[in-house]
Amino acid sequence: MIQVTVYRLKNQINAFELSGHAGSGPYGFDLVCAGVSAVSFGAVNAVMELCELELGIEQGLEGGYLYVTIPDELDSSIMNKVQLLFEGMLISLKTIEQDYGDFIQIKEEVE
Repeated sequence: MIQVTVYRLKNQINAFELSGHAGSGPYGFDLVCAGVSAVSFGAVNAVMELCELELGIEQGLEGGYLYVTIPDELDSSIMNKVQLLFEGMLISLKTIEQDYGDFIQIKEEVE
């Protein structure tokens, strides 16, 4: 199962973590894993390019792990764009969770 944890500080996403494997199909044909990967990596790439921002990124060597942190002390206009893009990612992941809840679980932690 893919575990998604979104970390919030002052009601804003400041980090998120994805770990595990969906196991909804054989390797290379796992549609849940492919969907989650496309949504999360697409959002990370969009933030980096559209906001001209370097994120803190940790990845597992064999896949199945992604931890992303947003830098502290961003200009408010940049932070608003980052939040919008990552909130969009979260909505997409929740849509996947609604249909494939046996393979993905999302939780939020407020600091």
